Amino acid sequence: MPQPRLMLVVTGDDFGYCPRRNRGIVECFLAGGVSSVSLLVNAAAAKEAAHLAKRHKIPIGLHANLSEGSPVCGSLQKVSTLLNPRGFFHGKMGFRLALERGQLDMKQVELELRAQVQQFVELTGHLPHHMDGHQHVHVLPEVREVFAHVLSDLRILYTRVPVEPGLQSCPWLPAELQRFYSQVGKDALDSVPVFKHYGIRLQRALELGLGAGPGEAPRGGGAGPGGPVATAELMVHPGYPSQPGEGGCGEGPDQFSQSADRQHEMGVLSDPALLDFYRQHSVQLCGFRDL
Repeated sequence: MPQPRLMLVVTGDDFGYCPRRNRGIVECFLAGGVSSVSLLVNAAAAKEAAHLAKRHKIPIGLHANLSEGSPVCGSLQKVSTLLNPRGFFHGKMGFRLALERGQLDMKQVELELRAQVQQFVELTGHLPHHMDGHQHVHVLPEVREVFAHVLSDLRILYTRVPVEPGLQSCPWLPAELQRFYSQVGKDALDSVPVFKHYGIRLQRALELGLGAGPGEAPRGGGAGPGGPVATAELMVHPGYPSQPGEGGCGEGPDQFSQSADRQHEMGVLSDPALLDFYRQHSVQLCGFRDL
């Protein structure tokens, strides 16, 4: 087999969210369209997901969650700056607003991150092969320092840097999402020196449905024939859509998980045309432990 030009980690995020999402992600892995998963340990079907990963030998990492549902750390479940008045995390935008207002205790962030790693170990029997952030919380100011310290201390080697090139060429994205992903990209770039300082290995990450798809394979550095092998991560969110009232992280499933887009991603990732594209362009799918 010729040397690959690109080693591509295709990570199925939100593993554990509900049984239907789990089933869809596993089907994508078995079809060759997903090569890694990222587990939400506070999600409704996390235990099932860990069992499925072990059964099918799926490379698995931790999708650290500070924004949706309930915390794992027992001491933070009743009184914590990370919780809203209803006793749940503040939400994707609520977390960012609380951070901007200086309302979040970073010591509590560290406690929760460590508790989620411990829960991951209890579910899987090993440390995560990689660790990233649900809704990109790991690249936010202040949080990224704590996140990098925890990874370094626990010897978790890899994280993602979610930078989306060509956002302006995605006219289907509403203006609100354009602004959100642009800010995520800025936060991600600002996180690079922090992660490097702590010795964390980085993967540039693209998201299916934004700047990457079958027509343009993710590029990790422009490797050519005979040159160094490039690496990149494609973060994806496939699965059968959650049913109302089924799954989630303590509050039930959100609209994102119930969207038909989840099943559309399954179709794209498992499309023989995409898998053939990988072969034609010497793209080898892999897990983080293979890099």
